Amino acid sequence: MVAEASRSAEARAPRIIRSDFPDVDIPETSITEYVLGEAASRGDKTAIVDGASGRTLSYAQLANLVRRVAAGLSAHGLAKGDVLGIYSPNVPEYAAVFHATATLGGIATTVNPLYTPRELAQQLNDAKASYLLTIPAFIDNAREAVRQAPSVREIFVLGESEGATPFAALLEHGDQPPHVTIDPKKDLVVLPYSSGTTGLPKGVMLTHQNLVAELSVLHARPDIVFPTEADTLVAFLPYFHIYGIAMFLTYGLKYGATIVNMARFDLEQFLELIQRHGVTYLHLVPPIVIALSKHPLVDKYDLSRVKWAVSAAAPLGGPAADAFTERLGTRLVQAYGMSEVSGATHVGSCLPDKIKPTSGGTLLPNLECLVVDPSSGEALARGEQGEIWVRGPVVMQGYLGRPDATAATIDADGWLHTGDVGYVDADGDVFIVDRVKELIKYKGLQVAPAELEAILLGHPAVADAAVIPSPDEEAGEVPKAFVVLKAPTSAEDIMAYVAARVAPHKKIRLLQTVDSIPKSATGKILRRVLVDQERATHPAPPPSPSPSGRGPG
Repeated sequence: MVAEASRSAEARAPRIIRSDFPDVDIPETSITEYVLGEAASRGDKTAIVDGASGRTLSYAQLANLVRRVAAGLSAHGLAKGDVLGIYSPNVPEYAAVFHATATLGGIATTVNPLYTPRELAQQLNDAKASYLLTIPAFIDNAREAVRQAPSVREIFVLGESEGATPFAALLEHGDQPPHVTIDPKKDLVVLPYSSGTTGLPKGVMLTHQNLVAELSVLHARPDIVFPTEADTLVAFLPYFHIYGIAMFLTYGLKYGATIVNMARFDLEQFLELIQRHGVTYLHLVPPIVIALSKHPLVDKYDLSRVKWAVSAAAPLGGPAADAFTERLGTRLVQAYGMSEVSGATHVGSCLPDKIKPTSGGTLLPNLECLVVDPSSGEALARGEQGEIWVRGPVVMQGYLGRPDATAATIDADGWLHTGDVGYVDADGDVFIVDRVKELIKYKGLQVAPAELEAILLGHPAVADAAVIPSPDEEAGEVPKAFVVLKAPTSAEDIMAYVAARVAPHKKIRLLQTVDSIPKSATGKILRRVLVDQERATHPAPPPSPSPSGRGPG
């Protein structure tokens, strides 16, 4: 068996794809030292602006706040290895709490702020969280979730709410947190949740080194235009998502950009903030690219300072990318990756003769890529379609408490099997054309069919159920349910039942009653049969990359 594996690895070696750019040294340091090491020296330079209120944190203030929050968390008992859940929309304090937790060797598990108490409790229990930070508007959900999560010892709130410790109380313990020795390669720093290839959300174990490596290899690509101290970004993308973690909580702050955060997306406010703050660089997802290329509101605002845009987190077709650039005059590239690789593994070149709007980009330094036949395991040549595998220092340590899922995703040679089907062209650009996995991507956010099926089966009128992605022009994909009824009821009643139990992006948008659900001899739902039927009646848009990000957290 070992000899066979060795021969397989040897056969794959000539087909391994590497970056055109040389590898770089990855600093062995904590993520907060790496990101905020120069923050104090930037002084009054604005780090984060709250879009709604205009409240700002300078780089010096942010560095000081991180130290004070770390000292406060330590005084309240948070020690190395403890997990703190962050259940909040984008606010300036989010970055301080994230980095304060990292400073103490703690682990932040970032939570979708739209989660119901049930979903929040599931994540807190799985992560074995000891602390939870939230905002007053979410305190009822937080308290209800904590009643179901006995490991949580204390709730912190940004403001004041009954039954929670005010955030201000954390600032009463000085600005000298205890020194904690961190092993960057082994110590976890963040635990976002992803459904991976299949199934329910799982904790993605990312170390300090994983995040430092991601930033290092991104910055090492001289053909990519990334934000600098001269740039202003607008952060509507949620900080709980790997896209927000990589681009705003770490990369943007590392290189001195000003970040204007939005607690929730509103197109008119988004446009107004771009104009008011002279935003120069946009991090986008396909639905927003489409809105900017089509919506009449855009014409009312001056977006002329925006020079570059990156679209990620979900597929974006060529026509949408071209329409965006034609209307705004802003060049756009795409990125490809996922939570399991700390962000992106591929980013599109910004060189004028290398820009390919429909490509997921080329490989970053220090990483390797293979295209593999999913059936035979044979490495394929350029231009041939297979499953995309990646390997390198950005690959997660595994799924928390799930050695089975980890082994199914990362093989013995360190290759992470992405579950995406695609090909790499002669220039090294990756194109994603399908997914091996069964996840639904609704506006860039993951929806696990198994989770929705479990909820559907809890409805008293539902005998059996299956959920698949249905193509949608605006969202990319929406969850569609096929249900077998055991008592008369309406589709609206069933969809409302699910909606009351999940975050908005997970809602069933379409429902069809059927006589039976196709299954294998072992009882596994044959979703591919239903997907093929759906595609026959509702063709998907032309193939395009499935860019960075595999889901919440």
